[in-house]
Amino acid sequence: MIDQNSENRENSLAKSSYTVGGMTFISRISGFIRDIIFANIFGASSNTDAFFVAFKIPNFFRRLFAEGAFIQSFVPVLNDYKVNNPIELKKFISYIQGNLALILFIITFFGIIFSENIVNLFAPGFEVGGERYLLASDMLKITFPYLFFIALTAMSAGIFNTFNKFLLPAITPVFLNISLIFSALYLTNVFSTPIIALAYGVLIAGILQYIIQIPFLYKIDLLVAPKISFKFSGVNKVMKLMLPAILGTAVVQINLMIDSIVASLLISGSISWLYYSDRLVELPLGVFGIAIATVILPALSAKYSKKDISSYKSTLKNALNISVIFSLPAMFGLIVLSSHIITSLFYYGNFTFNDTLMSSLSLIAYSAGLPAFILMKVLLTAFFSRQDTKTPVRYGVIAVLFNIVINLSVLTYYLQNPFSGAHAFLALATSLSAWLQVVLLYKNLRKSNYINESIFFTKTSYQSLFSCIIMAIILSYTLIDVLEWAQNVYYIRGMLLLMYIIFGAAIYTSMMYILGYKIKKNYI
Repeated sequence: MIDQNSENRENSLAKSSYTVGGMTFISRISGFIRDIIFANIFGASSNTDAFFVAFKIPNFFRRLFAEGAFIQSFVPVLNDYKVNNPIELKKFISYIQGNLALILFIITFFGIIFSENIVNLFAPGFEVGGERYLLASDMLKITFPYLFFIALTAMSAGIFNTFNKFLLPAITPVFLNISLIFSALYLTNVFSTPIIALAYGVLIAGILQYIIQIPFLYKIDLLVAPKISFKFSGVNKVMKLMLPAILGTAVVQINLMIDSIVASLLISGSISWLYYSDRLVELPLGVFGIAIATVILPALSAKYSKKDISSYKSTLKNALNISVIFSLPAMFGLIVLSSHIITSLFYYGNFTFNDTLMSSLSLIAYSAGLPAFILMKVLLTAFFSRQDTKTPVRYGVIAVLFNIVINLSVLTYYLQNPFSGAHAFLALATSLSAWLQVVLLYKNLRKSNYINESIFFTKTSYQSLFSCIIMAIILSYTLIDVLEWAQNVYYIRGMLLLMYIIFGAAIYTSMMYILGYKIKKNYI
């Protein structure tokens, strides 16, 4: 009976992962459509650099505080109330919501007031008083309130995930993409500087994403009136966990922002090239890494609360295993097909062939860190599910400092000897930093006996790596030259790209089967 219950839990976990992964895939595809439209209409120019800075800043704070540190601290405590103190559950949510709204309002207010100073901080390469600088600060005044709404949306997502309602939180980001697509296509003519329409698209999306949560919270009887008090024990616990978690959860986001800051000092277009390549890496990261981490955080938290350590370790092991199986082929595929992917998706309108080449360089660099980005998401849940937010901080500081040193080294050399493709070295630094953090997190969990086996040197890892090498070799020898590829119309490029992706997936799957990997026995 116990084995049957365990199997049912694991099947439910796998099903939830598929749900989140599937909805995230839809979200990412709509995001690609959005970025294709951006590239076609606006290209990679000083104006797009200005918008991406104005868009990245509230997004950075969102991922740093809301979807990062807040969720990782909020969900374990929420789950503890759900399991051990359900009577106080609504009161806890009420105070968390009120306190969060107050803090967000203050941050948003000062973000708007000091928009120029913030742009100067996050884009020091923008000349003060210059066109890019003024445009970015004007758009930041419009986009910063997005943080207020999207952070409250993230809190709602944490509630839904804790109660095994994964569909709505996973599909909500689609509203951002729809809003931005609509703004790019229909609102640009309203403004003398067309790209400002995108800033309003961001704000509209934030409002829509929050409003859609309200009826569903009511449906599960967790729509409560916000109250403000920092004395409630649950609030204090979340705040105590959250402060160190800010750095521990957001190393990748901090590193990406550092990349953007340094890129502002490089040639115009560097910020946009990094943006487009990062967006492509976010597809497998969202579908596999974020999906798995989203599902296993409440699962691990519940198992730890119940002192079911054996099941806890088994779930973590299976999550890491499946992360390796999917992340390695995604990495190899992105590297081999990099220039063809960029050409198929973005090489239209104002997006030049040089933009294509530069974006493909940074895509290769970011792809080298994809397995680390995914593994990091899973490894961090092993700490946050046990309400240990301090340990990841130490490793986060090391990883960030490592990235800063490499970024500054690249910048110093570039300023003395300017060279093409410098932005790609910034992306590579972020990837190497992620690998460093993964190794540190893994060693700690291995030492603490929460992981009993290696995640790097296993039969499954060797099977996956060998299959990826075979896949990469075959794809490389059969690929059409990118210049010839670019001569095709957009739908032919898209069809060819899809065929190569399916072909690569078929090679990888076949090789894994030949090498004896049994998928059903290894799913979480």
